[in-house]
Amino acid sequence: MPKSNDFFERVYDVVRLVPYGKVTTYGAIARALGAAKSARTVGYAMNAAHNLDDVPAHRVVNRVGLLTGKHHFGGINTMQQLLEAEGHIIVDDQINDFNNAFGEPKPIQ
Repeated sequence: MPKSNDFFERVYDVVRLVPYGKVTTYGAIARALGAAKSARTVGYAMNAAHNLDDVPAHRVVNRVGLLTGKHHFGGINTMQQLLEAEGHIIVDDQINDFNNAFGEPKPIQ
């Protein structure tokens, strides 16, 4: 359960629950927080999270599995390398077999 009312912190709480080897989306996180129309704000939170060691920001992609946040990581291929280390295959900046890699976060308020 989120321990903060701050939206960014609530986003990070959800992302911390994304298991190794799975990914989720900005929209799925927004839905889990009961703010379905806030996917863009989730994106802003993720842009600010890449220096937080305890937030696996690389596991958040867009709704079709594109690595849209990759330019916020230290190197141009860092997000891809982190995902590949977890067993994902990336082709043209997109997770191959995205449907099996995707995990819908449980709703939390």
